[in-house]
Amino acid sequence: QVQLVESGGGLVQAGGSLRLSCAASGRTSNIFDMAWFRQAPGKERDFVAGISRSGSTTAYADSVKGRATISRDNAKNTVYLQMNSLRPEDTALYFCAASYIVRSNIGRYESAYHFWGQGTQVTVSS
Repeated sequence: QVQLVESGGGLVQAGGSLRLSCAASGRTSNIFDMAWFRQAPGKERDFVAGISRSGSTTAYADSVKGRATISRDNAKNTVYLQMNSLRPEDTALYFCAASYIVRSNIGRYESAYHFWGQGTQVTVSS
């Protein structure tokens, strides 16, 4: 099994930045792609960004492209999400996810991931 713990969320003003972290523990050798999803109140959980095991391949939702950067440090079993130019519509609970299946493309759906964290809240004030 794999455990994922997110951190770094908080309250930030519009235009500000946050860096989210997700630390993995357990059978981390089973982890391949990792991703961030987010869920706003009353809405579905949506893909934000994903990264391959090597870090050479990344994918972003159109809503955050150009404002977000996903990265990972496999030595620390940690994936990061740097969010800049934050907007009120970025307010959501942000989840980290990990997959134990090798794919040719970064999965953009929840079903592509097998392990999930509990989430970290990001609130952007206008």
